[in-house]
Amino acid sequence: MRINHFISTVLFAAILFAIPAASFAQISVGVGISVHVAPPVLPVYVQPICPGEGYIWTPGYWAHGESDYYWVPGTWVLAPQVGVLWTPGYWGWGGGGYFWRGGYWGPHVGFYGGVNYGFGYVGVGYLGGRWDGGHFAYNRSVNNVNVTVIHNTYNTTVTNNYSASTRVSYNGGTGGIRAQATAQEQRAATEQHIQATSVQTQHEQAARADRSQYAAVNHGRPNIAATPKPGAFNDRGVVHANAAGASNVRANTTRNDRPNNASHTTAQTTNVSHSTTRSVSSDRPNNTHTNTADRETVQHSSNTRAAQTSQKSAPPPHNSAPKEESKPQAKEKEPHGKP
Repeated sequence: MRINHFISTVLFAAILFAIPAASFAQISVGVGISVHVAPPVLPVYVQPICPGEGYIWTPGYWAHGESDYYWVPGTWVLAPQVGVLWTPGYWGWGGGGYFWRGGYWGPHVGFYGGVNYGFGYVGVGYLGGRWDGGHFAYNRSVNNVNVTVIHNTYNTTVTNNYSASTRVSYNGGTGGIRAQATAQEQRAATEQHIQATSVQTQHEQAARADRSQYAAVNHGRPNIAATPKPGAFNDRGVVHANAAGASNVRANTTRNDRPNNASHTTAQTTNVSHSTTRSVSSDRPNNTHTNTADRETVQHSSNTRAAQTSQKSAPPPHNSAPKEESKPQAKEKEPHGKP
């Protein structure tokens, strides 16, 4: 396994040298190991309540251990300095494998693969908040904040297509997101960055040490999907996944060796509206607020499961009467797939 990682890393390094300088700006810092199996799709979960002013949401992601992916919970992190925002890391296809591009702090949000992490990270930029006069203001339409504790808030509707079909967690390759860095994201990549803080690193290490966070154990539905603070895995505010992600079967059975810088048109996975403002009372605590997009996803998943169950358990057309109305002497076997 380690030999494969070394060989793939060398190949990917060769590809980096072959990429023009203009394209290199699209790749964020922190290129890591190469994995030949695509990461699972993102699980569905709600956001824990923000613990206080100055905390910025960092979405959860699939990291990779020795032989399996494990879920690093989304969490609220204190910004390392005023004025910086978090650019999430992402998995990208290249050199015959999936490589991890690590996240970073900077004055502007850079390219993160077009991955729709939710909670303001809709695939392009960040719509969950902004710095205003040295204080971070939170967009309550996508953040779970208590206005009796946090007063720097505003409301701008974010139309976010956060359905199961858009929960792909990687860019490029078979089944991956077809997005390329915008001119603004390319400029952000050249700015001065701050690497993940020590508490973020410790948070990831804690997830790696917890076997229940591995995909082989939780089957895409991690027990700890999000935490109110880094490393707070036992906090009462811990959030569990509402629905499971899934392995990318198509990506893992179909090889696609095109490098991630192949010519593709930019695909926007979201439709963002800045013009509509919600009429939400600013003096009402928001401790029960959850991401609207997540609720839609959960409903979508529930409807899908219900439809599948209905199809599996539906009786043959010639015997469509309810069970309680059937004749007592009928001894037909129940159809397969009944819950």
